[in-house]
Amino acid sequence: MRAPPKKNYISPEEYLAFERESPEKHEYFDGEIFDMAGASEEHANITSNINISLGVELKKRPCKTYQSDLRVHIPATGLYTYPDIFVVCGKPQLLPDAYLDTITNPVLIVEVLSPTTADYDKGAKFDHYRTIETLREYLLVWQDKKRAARYTKRDDGSWVLRDFIGDEAAIELSSIDCRLTMDDIYDKVEFENTEADNAETEPA
Repeated sequence: MRAPPKKNYISPEEYLAFERESPEKHEYFDGEIFDMAGASEEHANITSNINISLGVELKKRPCKTYQSDLRVHIPATGLYTYPDIFVVCGKPQLLPDAYLDTITNPVLIVEVLSPTTADYDKGAKFDHYRTIETLREYLLVWQDKKRAARYTKRDDGSWVLRDFIGDEAAIELSSIDCRLTMDDIYDKVEFENTEADNAETEPA
């Protein structure tokens, strides 16, 4: 399905009506609708691995993982988007409409970086995400090497970055009291140049 013809302004209500009929996913921001790129096999594999690992750790606890089938709305900026993975603790806060398919209170968001979206995920999209009052951690995961970057929110509202690189790295997610190893994340993922990628040490 093609996006509706562009006009001066598309309202959030028009976007949601269009999106619920569309077989493809789109972002919405500032009166415009944007196509979302499809995922590679590696991207889908990594996303599934992370979702399964977190789901196991969160079993019988008051937190739940969601993949990109569910939409997130950011009230402070107006963005509607589909994170690769996000976690909600406690009761999900949903937009008050009849569909109940848009969440506003993630505590953790995970994005798996693609060549076409990496700059956006690291930059402008994180600017949107960090206005979410409930968000405490943002995890970026590379799909072409064993590498991740975790942003953690401090009590004063600032964000601290830590980089994780190589086979032995393990990521502690304090917002949900979970731990991800590189084996968890990259199970069954093959790299073209693993040795060179793991030798990389520059920060995100």
